[in-house]
Amino acid sequence: MSVSDFMTKTVITVDSQTPIFDAIDVMKQHDIHRLPVVDDGKLVGLITEGTIAEATPSKATSLSVYEMNYLLNKTTVADIMLKKVTTIEPDALLEDAISVMRSENVGVLPVMDDDALVGIITNNDIFDAFLKITGYHDGGTRVSIEITDDHVGVLADVTKLLADHQMSILTIVVNRMALKTVVEIQVESRQVAAIEKILSDAGYTVTSAVLTNQK
Repeated sequence: MSVSDFMTKTVITVDSQTPIFDAIDVMKQHDIHRLPVVDDGKLVGLITEGTIAEATPSKATSLSVYEMNYLLNKTTVADIMLKKVTTIEPDALLEDAISVMRSENVGVLPVMDDDALVGIITNNDIFDAFLKITGYHDGGTRVSIEITDDHVGVLADVTKLLADHQMSILTIVVNRMALKTVVEIQVESRQVAAIEKILSDAGYTVTSAVLTNQK
């Protein structure tokens, strides 16, 4: 899975000379929390609700309402935007985006193809990607089995076992740890007890089997 598979391709932007109040209106209108700043087709910064809040005078200020509004009306995006923006390429792995967000402590990455802004990916997009990859909203049964005797072909054995019982597999996630391997399988069927029995009868240790939510 790459960044391009889950990024938002229609990106709402502002230019650096946009008044702050106008930028706030754009965020409210589109229900978004960050805006890439683009001048002449080039990404020059990023503005967020956080940067706007930091630039807004606090309630403890000695300025009058008139003075505060005057200052804010004179303030443009260029005055408060983040000029050093961490970006990522569309062909990067989704895990690359997660790693960059974690290491840079950011919740959004503009997606750049050479010098062109082609998308944006946020922490919410990452959450949505996780739900899609795991098949959570496809419905069915999420079954976890613990394998202590991990060997080549073990997944083939498990998938064949379910296929022999006409159980369609939607997703498989494998978590290999020091002393055991945990395999989580999303099965299309909602026959939880039947799935658990099939696997248990074949000698697998089923640690959980639950229904997932279908949209």
